[in-house]
Amino acid sequence: MADAPLPDIDTSVPHSARVWNYWLGGKDNYAVDRDLGDKVVAVYPAIRDLARASRQFLARAMRYLVQDAGIRQFLDIGTGLPTVDNTHEIAQRLAPESRIVYVDNDPLVLTHARALLTSSPEGKTDYVDADLRDPATILRQAAETLDFDRPIALILNGIMGHIEDYAEARSIVARLVEALPSGSYLELYDGSRLGEGIADAADSYNDSDTVPYYVRPPEEIIGFFDGLEPVEPGIVPIQEWRPDESQFGSPVHVDAVGGVARKP
Repeated sequence: MADAPLPDIDTSVPHSARVWNYWLGGKDNYAVDRDLGDKVVAVYPAIRDLARASRQFLARAMRYLVQDAGIRQFLDIGTGLPTVDNTHEIAQRLAPESRIVYVDNDPLVLTHARALLTSSPEGKTDYVDADLRDPATILRQAAETLDFDRPIALILNGIMGHIEDYAEARSIVARLVEALPSGSYLELYDGSRLGEGIADAADSYNDSDTVPYYVRPPEEIIGFFDGLEPVEPGIVPIQEWRPDESQFGSPVHVDAVGGVARKP
């Protein structure tokens, strides 16, 4: 897999992973990504807070999954470009034997993933180049690294909004969760219509040539967890999910809903 030829990277069209990287203050983006990012910020300045809050949510959820739930296998779909404390870094820092499979379909992400395919000697990190709409390929290739007879945490952060049709999105999540054994977990969040501005931001974003992102009401995001056992405090605005103690007051509000839930 690591020796496969790299596809061409189209720098004339913005891509969600690179725009997100720009909002997080990263440098793995192009002018077209920055232009779109600035356009959205002009409509919805809170998008930068949402980007940061999403990374903090991942860190808290990973600590729970590794330390409290004892999970040692992770399937992270739509992982995007690397920043600080990626899934494998958090997991293997807490449990070096952890095994992680990243999934994305952007050539720039693939380039960076190949550089990131490092692991603690006890564990393993790998990358699958596949589309979210193709769960069969994702599961088949992930099985080369992960043991589907043992619990796995499925991570779907900020990715299901790229599927416009809600029934299709529900079906994709259900097919992925169905393949996981009992005792596995789903960790998922997406942008949600909690406040003013985010819908306009999505419209501005979707006017570009990049893959559109559709902001859903909270009840639809909660629906992704049907049949699973939510971990306290449930499926909530992500800044409210087990927030770290801070001397600076309550976490800033962001328009995103998510949580962690166990498969019975």
